[in-house]
Amino acid sequence: MTNNELSFEDFKKEVIADYRLAVLSRKLSLHGRREVLNGRAKFGILGDGKEVAQIALAKTFQKGDWRSGYYRDQTMMLAVGLLTPKEFFAQLYGTTNLKENPTHGGRLMNNHFGSRNLDKDGNPTDHMAQRNSVTDISPTAGQMPRSLGLSYASKLYRNNKDIQHKTTYSNKGNEVTFTTIGDSSTSEGHFWETLNAAGVLQVPLAVSIWDDGYGISVPKKLQTIKGSISETLQGFEKTNDKSGFLIYKAKGWDYPTLCKIYAEGVKKCREEHVPVLFHIEDMTQPQGHSTSGSHERYKNKERLEWEKEFDPIEKMKAWMLEKNIFTEEQADKLDKEVEEEVKQAKKVAYEESQAPILKAKETFLSLFNNIKNPLPIIQEQAEYIRTKKQISRGDVATALSMTIRYFLPSEESQKEIRKGMIVYLKELNNKGKQYFNTNLYSESKKNPLNFPSVPKKYAEGAKTKPGREILRNNFDKLFEKYPELVTFGEDTGFIGGVNQSLQGLQEKYGDLRVTDTGIREATIIGQGIGLAIRGLKPIAEIQYFDYLMYGLQTISDDLATLFYRTVGGQAAPLIIRTRGHRLEGVWHSGSFLSMVVNSIRGVYVCVPRNMTQAAGFYNTLLQGDNPALVIEPLNAYRKHEREPENLGEFMTPVGIPEILEEGEDITIVTYGACVAVAQEAVKQLYDFDISAELIDVQTLLPFDTHGIIKKSIKKTGKVLFLDEDVPYGTTAYMMTKVLEEQCAAKYLKTDARMLSAKAHRPAYGSDGDFFSKPNTIHVFNAAYEVMHTYAPELYPKLYEEK
Repeated sequence: MTNNELSFEDFKKEVIADYRLAVLSRKLSLHGRREVLNGRAKFGILGDGKEVAQIALAKTFQKGDWRSGYYRDQTMMLAVGLLTPKEFFAQLYGTTNLKENPTHGGRLMNNHFGSRNLDKDGNPTDHMAQRNSVTDISPTAGQMPRSLGLSYASKLYRNNKDIQHKTTYSNKGNEVTFTTIGDSSTSEGHFWETLNAAGVLQVPLAVSIWDDGYGISVPKKLQTIKGSISETLQGFEKTNDKSGFLIYKAKGWDYPTLCKIYAEGVKKCREEHVPVLFHIEDMTQPQGHSTSGSHERYKNKERLEWEKEFDPIEKMKAWMLEKNIFTEEQADKLDKEVEEEVKQAKKVAYEESQAPILKAKETFLSLFNNIKNPLPIIQEQAEYIRTKKQISRGDVATALSMTIRYFLPSEESQKEIRKGMIVYLKELNNKGKQYFNTNLYSESKKNPLNFPSVPKKYAEGAKTKPGREILRNNFDKLFEKYPELVTFGEDTGFIGGVNQSLQGLQEKYGDLRVTDTGIREATIIGQGIGLAIRGLKPIAEIQYFDYLMYGLQTISDDLATLFYRTVGGQAAPLIIRTRGHRLEGVWHSGSFLSMVVNSIRGVYVCVPRNMTQAAGFYNTLLQGDNPALVIEPLNAYRKHEREPENLGEFMTPVGIPEILEEGEDITIVTYGACVAVAQEAVKQLYDFDISAELIDVQTLLPFDTHGIIKKSIKKTGKVLFLDEDVPYGTTAYMMTKVLEEQCAAKYLKTDARMLSAKAHRPAYGSDGDFFSKPNTIHVFNAAYEVMHTYAPELYPKLYEEK
């Protein structure tokens, strides 16, 4: 099917191999469901009914190409060599050994596929020497935004000669990104936003829509206007005089046609950089949505009979028999051979998954057998571990903890046994941490935490200038330094950003590097994720912090989890640039840091107080491999600052607060736009003989890795946590990090205090700001109140009516 010059015998071999692969994938699905129902696996989501189309797609998938798909793609992954039958079962069993479960080491549910694109030291592999797949996430359509960036990278590599030396990432942009999605998930906004952006940008993106007529139980007539996504998308279709998508439509059981359209469509996609969409209808789902239910609940008898008749494997088999490609006897023999292959893979995978757990079970029982006259509750723990059919490491750790708790011997020999149990419990917990609690952030040498601070250098008599100019001049140095640096966003290009911090840079570096986009925050983030994965240095700009919420799901579910869900096998060191805190009104004064900090763990969150500090963060982060969000303070672009002479070189450290004012009486901890407010309050406090130590935390993730705030509290004995988030939001986060995690509470001489904005959104105008957010008078009053509580005779109430 891939070469018009094939002999009939070679043609037969290829078709039979394809059929064998389809049968293999189907049997994996059937056995996978049984493994869940018999209790050996916890949950199963499978790819049955989608086999034939994925085989046709896989024929066009070349080394260097990328997949951004979802959990139905097991046949495709088998076909391109990124999945083996044994690995299929290892995912079902949650095997934690990366050699046996290389995609995610048991951190994700089954059928979440990917490739390993970093070595054990965090260095990139040669993407062009392998077929590549971003490791899947479960949220429907969540794979779409990043697919834009993966395909856009090919456009940049083709059109920017200055980066074509990066030959381990691209062969002059010849790579196609294949994204797959279920028909019902096309109802999601991410799908439409991605297709619109891909059509505008004209990138080599091949979108396959697997249409089996349902979204779990909901039929597509309730999902999609006209009941057909390809008909709905006719306005997106490329015409002779207008760009758009090439749209192909075929049946999921029509093997010859599927091979033909994929060969033709992907060839055009690769060569012409035109996006292509394949709507594959009449697919089936023989076992329903997942192992948690049965499709007999919502499909009528006629539909179920139709699915049997139009099963893609049965239809392919009938076509092969009609064309004399094989006989019934040969088909039966093939079926039996594949059945044995699947059984053997299942057996080996299960044994490998159970081996470390059985070892833990044996170790526990061995320790238990040395206990003299165990209490009944201890005997219960041992009996549970001995007799439970399917045990886990957690079961063993729980039994061991309970045994240690109630095993309190007086004999020395028995005390040694108890010590041995404690040692083994620590070993179990350490292994659990290794398997499940590592790689939230980069653990390589390129993590920005490992970089030394490079201080700012100022020329003698250096004049001040608006902060936006310092930031722009620093970006200019960075664009000179890094040919792979690109930035894009709303109004980012032609006018140089709404605050002019990129003014003139598009004209200097071109619109491929400093680029305007549509109003589409989710795919601006996705564009950055894909570019970062493919070896570029993207800065994705979200115009205002308030608008970040449009892209927060993509940051939280995709970007923030990438290191973790791949156990350090993939990275996307994207920098997201935005601006926030105080300006005007409800939607241009956002500072909802607690929502962000608690939803994007895995991404560093930098909150600079001015543009020089922000520039230093970009200088630091661009050298590292961890994604980050930088929130510039909106009211600082026009404030004058001294410009360092080592632009592009000085580095603001992550995780290290800066003491801006030293003091003895009270510690004030804040960040971002509140720093300037606090600085004025510190001056006013000095008039009342209160010496305040002001600390700018600089980054919320990571937070004070050196314990600087704790040392300050040890000195002052009093603390005020200040910001403009909602009450008990980020101030509570900071307080917890310092008082609980750093154990600084023991140094307090009076209660800690928090000061934040009001619970409602910030109101418009100067008065709206004054009565919504902390201002200098509020900070002074809060700090003074702390001092009054500590020493009322020295600091009497100032506003008490007498």
